[in-house]
Amino acid sequence: MISLTDSQKIGMGLTGFGVFFLFFGMILFFDKALLAIGNILFVAGLAFVIGLERTFRFFFQKHKMKATGFFLGGVFVVLIGWPVVGVVLEIYGFFLLFRGFFPVVVGFIRRIPVLGSILNLPFISAYVDKAGESNSMV
Repeated sequence: MISLTDSQKIGMGLTGFGVFFLFFGMILFFDKALLAIGNILFVAGLAFVIGLERTFRFFFQKHKMKATGFFLGGVFVVLIGWPVVGVVLEIYGFFLLFRGFFPVVVGFIRRIPVLGSILNLPFISAYVDKAGESNSMV
């Protein structure tokens, strides 16, 4: 079992609530208030989980500046009131930021009994293999 500090536990809660508010805001036809709350909670939770310094180092690496610009730009666009455009920018930035983690996630999901068998179906496997490939390390 992984032991977490109290600030990491708070961060996990904030991140979870952030993801919930983002999902709920998209379900309710891109409600800008819910999306804004979700964005703030997600970023704050990430800072609590991995620490403020490591969060800045992760987002502001030289090779991730484009991804960070899209992600934080999307957060800003949501906050000023254009939720659909902001979410599109955030999703693009999110995939650019975290594309190095996708092979790890795909490998983990393939070990889960039901989901692994679904990912190994012939017509799904090709797309999952393509998403699981990474040409850049984290």
